[in-house]
Amino acid sequence: MSAEIRQLQPNSLWNHFCDLNAVPRPSKKEEKVIQFMVNFGNSLNLETFVDKVGNVIIKKPATVGMENRKTVVLQSHLDMVHQKNSDTVFDFDNQGIEMLIDKDWVTAKDTTLGADNGLGVAAIMAVLSSKDVDHPSLEALFTIDEETGMTGAMGLEANLLQGEILLNLDTEDDDEINIGCAGGIDITARRAYQQEAVPADTVAYTISVNGLQGGHSGMDIHKGLGNANKILNRLLYNGFELFGLRVSEINGGGLRNAIPRESKAWIVIDKVSEEPFNYGMKELILSIKNELKSTEPNLFIEIEPAKKPDSIVNLGVQEGLIKSIYTVQNGVNKMSADMDDLVETSNNLAKVLVKDGNIDIQCLTRSSVDSSKYDLANSIQSCFELAGFEVELTGSYPGWQPNTNSEILSILKKVYQNLFKERPRVVACHAGLECGILGTNYPKIDMISFGPTIKGAHSPDERVSITSVQKFWKFLLEILKNVPSKN
Repeated sequence: MSAEIRQLQPNSLWNHFCDLNAVPRPSKKEEKVIQFMVNFGNSLNLETFVDKVGNVIIKKPATVGMENRKTVVLQSHLDMVHQKNSDTVFDFDNQGIEMLIDKDWVTAKDTTLGADNGLGVAAIMAVLSSKDVDHPSLEALFTIDEETGMTGAMGLEANLLQGEILLNLDTEDDDEINIGCAGGIDITARRAYQQEAVPADTVAYTISVNGLQGGHSGMDIHKGLGNANKILNRLLYNGFELFGLRVSEINGGGLRNAIPRESKAWIVIDKVSEEPFNYGMKELILSIKNELKSTEPNLFIEIEPAKKPDSIVNLGVQEGLIKSIYTVQNGVNKMSADMDDLVETSNNLAKVLVKDGNIDIQCLTRSSVDSSKYDLANSIQSCFELAGFEVELTGSYPGWQPNTNSEILSILKKVYQNLFKERPRVVACHAGLECGILGTNYPKIDMISFGPTIKGAHSPDERVSITSVQKFWKFLLEILKNVPSKN
C-alpha cells in the first residue's frame, strides 16, 4: 500500500513520510532514525550534524532573493509512540509501519501511524530537498525523545541555532495556530509486597477491559474517554468489598502519554462466593457500559475462568493498592480561567503493573500553570504515600506561555485568511509541545505551532487526513515566502 501512498500529493512530502515510516523510531531507541536523517542531510550536501544528546540539525541557505529575511527554525521530533492492538504481532524495534488508505485518511494496520510527528518531519525534509520552494535561511531541528521525556529539547544547547523564528510542526488540527502548551511531570509510585499462597477452595478468573478509544493524554483528556485502569480497578474494588476478591496480577496500560485502552487482572474468589460474584459483576459491567455508552461504544469487559495462580498479593497491600487507585485523580482537574475551553491541569493514570512481588504505577500530570502542576502532583503523591508507596516526581518540563503580540502569529493569521478565506483559530493546547522547553535556552525566539489534522494519536486508530496534509503544505510554503526581513 505504500506505493499507493507515494502517489499522493504533495508527492515529495508523502514519499519522505513513507521513507521515514520504514525506519523504526521508538522513543529512547532513535539510533536508526538519527542515522537516517544524517544520511539524508549529507545526500543533499547540506551542513548536517548531531548534537551531544542526539538531535539532528540540518542547515540550508536562503534561496535567491530571500537572503535578507529572518532565519527560520523548522522543528519536529523524530520519535513516535508505539502502540498496537493486544492481539497484533508487531516488532516496533525492527519493522516499518504498514500503512493503508481509507478514503481521505492514511492510517496503519493495527498500530500507531507515526503521523505524530512524522508528517512534520516529512514536511521539513520536503522543504530541504526542494529546488523550487522559496525560503529564507533554514535550520531544521529534529529532536529526539519528545514522547517520553523531551530529553532532546531539554539537552539542546543555547548556541547551536541562530534562527529568530521557530515553526513547530506538531499540532493536530489544520485550522488552528497554537501559541501555548502545557508543561508536565512524571509520577511513579512503587512498592514491594509479600506474596501469599492462594487459599484452598478458591476459583480463578481473569477480568479484561478493552475496546476503549485511548488517545493522547493531553489532546484528548477532556473528552471523557474511558481509562482502562480506572474501569478495571472499579471492578476489583467492588469484587473485593462485596465478595472478598483477591488479586494475583494486574497488567494495565502502557505509555504515560497514552490514555490506557486495555487492562487485565488475574484474581481468585472463594468457591462459595462464585455465583453471587458473577451475578454482581455482570450488573456492575452493565452499569459501566451504560455510563460510557456515548463516549466508549466499543467498551468490552470480560470475566473468564482461568488457571489458578501460584500466589496472591497480601491483604493489606491489596487494600491500599485498590483504594489508592480508586482515589487518585484521573482526567481533567481544572479548566483555564484565561482561555476558553482550555484544560489547565490534568492527570493520566497511565500504567498499573502488579507482578512477582512488585507494584509499579505510572502517571503523567500536565498543566499550563506550573504551580497547579505541582499542586496536583503533590496530591497524587500523597495519595500513594498513604498506601505505603514510594513516589518519585521526575521529568518536569515547563509550559509555553502564550504571546498574543507575536510578529509571526500576526503573519500566520494574515496568510491563513488570504489562502483559505476564513480566520484560523488561535489556541493553546494541553499537550506538551517542545516550545516551552526550547524557549528556556532561546528566550528571544518567536515561536508558533501548526500542523495537519491527525486523529487518534498515540493509539492504533491514529490517522491523518490527506486533504488536510495538502492544506498544511500550502500553508507552510506561503509562510516561508512571507517571513519578515531582518531588523
